[in-house]
Amino acid sequence: VIFMKCKICNNTSEMIDKDKILNKYNINYYQCTSCGFVQTEEPYWLDESYSEAISLSDTGIMARNLIFSNLATIIISMLLDKNGEFLDYGGGYGILTRLMRDNGYNFFWYDKYTKNLLAKGFEGELSNKRYDAVTSFENFEHFEDPLSDIEKIFSISDFVLFSTDLVTVPAPTTEKWWYYCLEHGQHVSLYSRQSLEYVASKYKYNFLSNGLNTHIFSKQPINKYIFFLTKMITKLGLKKFFVKESKINSDMNEMIEKMKNS
Repeated sequence: VIFMKCKICNNTSEMIDKDKILNKYNINYYQCTSCGFVQTEEPYWLDESYSEAISLSDTGIMARNLIFSNLATIIISMLLDKNGEFLDYGGGYGILTRLMRDNGYNFFWYDKYTKNLLAKGFEGELSNKRYDAVTSFENFEHFEDPLSDIEKIFSISDFVLFSTDLVTVPAPTTEKWWYYCLEHGQHVSLYSRQSLEYVASKYKYNFLSNGLNTHIFSKQPINKYIFFLTKMITKLGLKKFFVKESKINSDMNEMIEKMKNS
């Protein structure tokens, strides 16, 4: 197949490359001629890709979560109600949820693929619930049907802080960009800046990006310098001023009570 329909804007996507994923399947990659979104052919291999939810090659998992917890702490503190409720969508083993609770923020976990190991007792829900913000770090590229997941997220919050590496237009070849992640085959949706701007416009959100890998969808206008300010605060070692009283002890007591009553 040379053409597909773009999963973001429904225009024509042209085949741009092919390569081998999971060291066994030859698959095609397509880029939208209108919004620049890159998608694989229909991903029939995902069950195999997710036989381990976290890829063996993901050695950056802890470092990444530490960086994102700093980022989320500062941004939420500056832009939102610090005492609100927040959800980490696609929260993996619960690392970020636990770190954010350690920083004093009332975070909950949600992930349909992974077992919650580190934030047990703080599972969030998607139905009949609103959150002051949703975070979703390194998940958007995993969405098989991106608009369906994005709509789910938008249905529960007016503010989304997320990360995914932006693809250029034209897209690099598979051998020139590590983010295709051929070894695990889980990256099936790659976004250009234009494709994320299209999503924001379609659902009436404002969009802000650091131009590389970190982005915000927000119903309210956003301070356009927020990523620069966050970078400076981190560089100057001022993050401690954004950390609230840790929930480590109160969470422990809450879980002890739960265990007594179960």
